[in-house]
Amino acid sequence: MALKPLEKLPETPVKINRALLSVSDKSGLIPLVKVLDGLGVELISTGGTAKAIRDAGYRVKDVTDITGFPECLDGRVKTLHPAIHGGLLARTSHQPDLSELDKLQINPIELVVVNLYPFRETVARPGVTPEIATENIDIGGPTMIRAAAKNFAHVCVASSPSQYGKLADELKNNGTISFELRRQLAKEAFRHTAAYDAAISNYFNVLTDDELPDQMTISLPKSGSLRYGENPHQPAAVYGNQASWYHCFHGKELSYNNYLDIDAALNLMADFSDSLPTVAIFKHTVPCGVASDPDSLAKAYRKAFSTDTVSPFGGIIIANEPIGLKTAEAIDEIFTEILLAPSFSDKALELLKKKKNRRLVEIKQFPVDPSELQYRSITGGALVQKSDRGVFDPDSFETVTRRKAGVSEWDDLLFAWKVVKHIKSNGIVYAKNRQTVGIGTGQTSRIDSSEIAIRKANKEGLSLEGSAIASDAFFPFADGVEAAAEAGVTAVIQPGGSIRDDEVIAAADKLGLAMVFTGHRHFKH
Repeated sequence: MALKPLEKLPETPVKINRALLSVSDKSGLIPLVKVLDGLGVELISTGGTAKAIRDAGYRVKDVTDITGFPECLDGRVKTLHPAIHGGLLARTSHQPDLSELDKLQINPIELVVVNLYPFRETVARPGVTPEIATENIDIGGPTMIRAAAKNFAHVCVASSPSQYGKLADELKNNGTISFELRRQLAKEAFRHTAAYDAAISNYFNVLTDDELPDQMTISLPKSGSLRYGENPHQPAAVYGNQASWYHCFHGKELSYNNYLDIDAALNLMADFSDSLPTVAIFKHTVPCGVASDPDSLAKAYRKAFSTDTVSPFGGIIIANEPIGLKTAEAIDEIFTEILLAPSFSDKALELLKKKKNRRLVEIKQFPVDPSELQYRSITGGALVQKSDRGVFDPDSFETVTRRKAGVSEWDDLLFAWKVVKHIKSNGIVYAKNRQTVGIGTGQTSRIDSSEIAIRKANKEGLSLEGSAIASDAFFPFADGVEAAAEAGVTAVIQPGGSIRDDEVIAAADKLGLAMVFTGHRHFKH
């Protein structure tokens, strides 16, 4: 049964008489203890935290002295006791609570400084067993944090070393903790325990192979505020841990649209991370040119740029190898908004940094985990799916025509198939010599995408004779293959699966094409 609430929460400052400190991360602990001790605050602590305080020369009481009950079960039970939680949950502005505390001989605790066992850090280590993981699930810590946060009108809670500075400043300046800071810290405490529980829940999802659980729990820290979203009237922020994947070390702060472009570029290049020197150029999350070259990254860039010489202005360029001076000089011929690479030579940086607004981004790792989930918001909820990775297996591809692809055709088919996965549906890619020579994307019919790709190739003076074509989904009719052959295509790669596959194969055989079915579709909506 819920307690009858107070008529109004007291918004008065709280004087700290007793503080309970129990921290896994001891950074910043002693400077805070020094402030508390200087104000005559009675310190209560447990285990290693109490030892650290004593070793620093400060007096502290063990929790067992307060509870009159020893720690037990290898320290699993320490603070789960009425003498602790009664002191945390008592509403000291409410006389019935004070009377009950007096009757039970429990003293209030006005400050809780607790952070939790490092569960997320533990399970992130390779080879961690379920036995080790479950021992790092904190029970007493979250219970104390939640109790103090619930009673924020009377108790202050600090759940992270990053909060100690504000706490110490108020204590030194006023000798009390304001209502506003207590409420802010309570909000942060509940976020902290929610994120902690989410990490545990998600670990058990992995442990039990529950890929798409009945309850999806997502908890992401805010990593930065953005100037605006897709448009200036839309407030925006970025959440997560982008710093472990890439680092923007030169130029203006990344915008909302920049993050989208970078994500699209990283996902494409992940499919070329162990390939020949490769460059991709993006505009509005769509690749407008991709090329590989066995000789150099600079040649790969020139080939990628030649696919579409208009769209790359103000675009995004990503490379799968370190960028040297020759590649940087080629790129510097036009304005590029963002340039991503695993690293840059000193001479390349000297040149590229001359443009102050150009963002330079170091790639720390590519997204290659096939078990990763992808999220997209929709009205009233979200869609979740496994990432479209781990399905590129040329050994499983089937040649369905009488003629088989030659060596160079096969190279172009595989190249085009990697690229088309990252083109918006309906997606069509023409490739020749491991270079995109025509890209059609986002059209309402596949034949329209093909015609756009052909038109762009003709505009750039690129020959489609002897090229390969990739389609992200099956050709529903033979006309798509016939149009490709008329443009000069000699080899086709597609998922297959149409009810008219026999007609499409017959058309390819009649035209002398080689056609490969992959068995996997790559829609990208």
